[in-house]
Amino acid sequence: MEINLPPYEIKWREHNGHRQIFDFLRRKWVALTPEEWVRQHFVHFLIEQKGYPKGLLANEVELRVGEKKLRCDSLLYDKAMQPQMIIEYKAPDVEITQQVFDQISVYNRLLHVDYLVISNGLQHFCCRMDYEKHSWEFLPEIPSYDIL
Repeated sequence: MEINLPPYEIKWREHNGHRQIFDFLRRKWVALTPEEWVRQHFVHFLIEQKGYPKGLLANEVELRVGEKKLRCDSLLYDKAMQPQMIIEYKAPDVEITQQVFDQISVYNRLLHVDYLVISNGLQHFCCRMDYEKHSWEFLPEIPSYDIL
């Protein structure tokens, strides 16, 4: 599956007739879906290319709104373990539309992070939030960890 992210040493296997990929953040084997392919490459990109600390990233983070459960694809925490960045992934054949931005903004109503990131493995978008001005700014690239 071609994507616009650097390669890494992938651990995958066949298990009960299904392909799985190893998620080193969750420390377990997960179904190798197109979205998971993007997630694993993107997380490795953040750690290996952008200097994000592995210990501050988490995959599949559950959020609750009353009885409703939501799930963030990935979260970056700051050093005080407060959410700093929400990352939403889509499969490469899924177009990034306003609906995807609406989805991540629902998560952000709960978390109030500084950055929102969306990737389908081919296109990557990063917004920096400005809560004082009630606005956001699209950044030209995913920032390195040291400038967050």
